[in-house]
Amino acid sequence: MASIYEFLGVLASAFVLNLIPFAGPSNLLIAFNAAMLLDANPLALGLLVALGSSTAKFVHYVITFFLGGAVKEKHRRSLEQTGRGFGWKALAVFLVAATPLPDEPVVIPLGIIKYSPTRFILAYFLGKLLITSLGAYLARLGENLLSPIVSQELLTALSIALTVIVTLIVLKVDIGKVIAEFRKRLFT
Repeated sequence: MASIYEFLGVLASAFVLNLIPFAGPSNLLIAFNAAMLLDANPLALGLLVALGSSTAKFVHYVITFFLGGAVKEKHRRSLEQTGRGFGWKALAVFLVAATPLPDEPVVIPLGIIKYSPTRFILAYFLGKLLITSLGAYLARLGENLLSPIVSQELLTALSIALTVIVTLIVLKVDIGKVIAEFRKRLFT
């Protein structure tokens, strides 16, 4: 069973990695790696990663919330108007939290328009809890399936390599362009 220090390490790692705007690795992979490395309940690991990442994004949100006054009134009104047209702000927060999509394009504008901090953190945490628990359970499933034929050291190395590869892809690929191209091909 994992020690309290290992649990605190998972929490701190998720927090620190998510403080990096636009460049942190997927929380699914953070939870996946934690589950591969530690003998612990996957739900507990998912909860810790979700808590760490949600706390870090709340820091981003709070900074933009208080810096919102520095944004020109014209731009803030434009963002608020766009936000009114998209009435499902909590759903948008939940979706970006529960997917590998970058969340800053949603977090920053919502902070600027002073969207409800309570609704923000609740939607964000629930989205992260979904994706991180999934990651931890997938790791446990993969480990159970592969451990009879592959060593724990190789599984850990593969997990770390997968994290690096996915992180590099996310950093190099413009997700917005990919989505725009997908929509273009789908609707034409």
